[in-house]
Amino acid sequence: MPACPQCTSKHTIKNGHIHTGKQRFLCRQYGYQFGEHPTDKRIDQETRELIDRLLLERISMAGIARVVQVSEQWLQDYANLKSAQTQRQAKVQPKQKKPLRVQCDELWSFVGSDLHR
Repeated sequence: MPACPQCTSKHTIKNGHIHTGKQRFLCRQYGYQFGEHPTDKRIDQETRELIDRLLLERISMAGIARVVQVSEQWLQDYANLKSAQTQRQAKVQPKQKKPLRVQCDELWSFVGSDLHR
């Protein structure tokens, strides 16, 4: 059995499989679950910025996950985190009031013509 990556204890047991089919283990000492041969892929800042732009374009989550090569679950968790960080109330500043200007250009010729019937 592999050692626990959290506490390096050898008291581990098999604990099912993850969604990709890899073996999952459980540390008997601390209850920490870990997978066999973890990939531990970190998403860099540049990729996160790309994901932010793609989310604003309203592309499907599955499409973004395929293109950026992240799991749909990670992407959903990331979108939920970004949503929680977003302000819910817009800051509105009143506009400066200006005189109303109306421009009428050749409206009289259309009203008097037979084209509108």
